[in-house]
Amino acid sequence: MTQKLVAIGDDFYVENQAGVRVFKIDGKALRVRDTLVMDDLQSGDTYKIQEKIVRIKDTMTVRKNGRPEATIKKALITPLRDRFTISIGGDRDLTVKGNILDHEYRLMRNGERVAEVSKKWFRIRDSYGIEVSPEMDAGLVVACTVALDMMVHPTR
Repeated sequence: MTQKLVAIGDDFYVENQAGVRVFKIDGKALRVRDTLVMDDLQSGDTYKIQEKIVRIKDTMTVRKNGRPEATIKKALITPLRDRFTISIGGDRDLTVKGNILDHEYRLMRNGERVAEVSKKWFRIRDSYGIEVSPEMDAGLVVACTVALDMMVHPTR
């Protein structure tokens, strides 16, 4: 994934390890809230990533095919570093561990790693990889990663 992907108004693609485009991310310009639409080029699913306007703490939502799938929230008090939770529902909620700012973190469920984001895997500037465990919805993980990127880099 390309780091500059959150530039509102620009389109970006996410490629798999073979270099095949698997997601298209369409930055919607001229919106009151930051909004991105991500299309899964294999399944045809559509993910809408949108900032919530009325909130006490930073919050973004992810909708899949029009249905709410995840809510990403920044912890209200974060003395040392940003902390985020991803509410998916029930016992499926995720926690984010690591350095989000530098794209070196893991998504955890009940202490088990379900996805990992790393910039170290690539020599290409402004790119990072996302490894998703088979039981996870890869599109949802990519959408949540995009939302986290938008939240920690709001000016890009």
